[in-house]
Amino acid sequence: MAGSGVAHLRTEDDPVLSVKNLVVEFPAGRHRTVYAVSDISFDLLSGETLGIVGESGCGKSTAGRAVMQLPSPKSGSVEIDGTELTTSSPSELRRIRSKLQMIMQDPISSLNPRRKVKHLVTEGPRMWGRQNKEQLERRGRELLRAVGLDPDMVWERLPGELSGGQCQRVCIARAMMLEPKVLICDEPVSSLDVSVQAQILNLLEQTKNEFELTMIFIAHNMAVVKNVSDRVMVMYLGKVCEIAPSLDMEHRARHPYTRLLLASIPDPDIHRGEAEATPPIEGDLPSPLNPPSGCRFRTRCPLATERCAEEEPLLREIDDNHFVACHHV
Repeated sequence: MAGSGVAHLRTEDDPVLSVKNLVVEFPAGRHRTVYAVSDISFDLLSGETLGIVGESGCGKSTAGRAVMQLPSPKSGSVEIDGTELTTSSPSELRRIRSKLQMIMQDPISSLNPRRKVKHLVTEGPRMWGRQNKEQLERRGRELLRAVGLDPDMVWERLPGELSGGQCQRVCIARAMMLEPKVLICDEPVSSLDVSVQAQILNLLEQTKNEFELTMIFIAHNMAVVKNVSDRVMVMYLGKVCEIAPSLDMEHRARHPYTRLLLASIPDPDIHRGEAEATPPIEGDLPSPLNPPSGCRFRTRCPLATERCAEEEPLLREIDDNHFVACHHV
């Protein structure tokens, strides 16, 4: 079920990124508000990958953008290396943002169609005053080579002359040019063919290890998230349901919604009778304009009781580094 709380934060371990009580809301016409993200908290340790998963409309991409202050959240705290982003001046925020880089969901539309690859990859350092053209070109070519592209083939090309997978590789190289501490991947493989998805996922893992990155990986595919992440955060309608280590998650997950997401992963070895043992989610996702009271998952949850409508569950620890927001777990 969906709840709030900060019991899962690891303040004693000096996290690289710490997000507390994040709230993002958007106006939607007269006297109406979209409650996109409602009081979520999470942190990342150095070198860790946090996977954020949930169905479309749960607020995971909005949370990632709010970390970047695109736009700034309505309330809450976002700290990177102890520096608060939400209260920083525009000039300070611009400087701090170089530590945060984001890979967008659509690799083609996130690249300027009128700029060649050589300009796209080196633009960030140039904006920060690194004007040595030879050094920038050498570094840009090294990163393009590191992401599996031949610089001689793509250096003078426009994004429209590249495939989706090649554009995503350019986006990764562009992000790495500023040597970020935290890389936010917003559904980086959802628009790519399955064969290309595997290549990009392997590339991200290789890049993370080579450059000692801390990463947020956002996706709606549970199979992908649990395989690339160290820790998984499950979201539903702007709230956090469960946070758990990805290792053996298919057997350790306790939240009804997490179990349903795991059950949606195709398994060729499972018998039909076993596949039908987990009931499907009933009904549609409630509107973020008018979310349910108490637990937001209660309108579709097989365990829901009157208490779920009256009282919002808080995240509590049920196992080592495993937290669930549910009254009945």
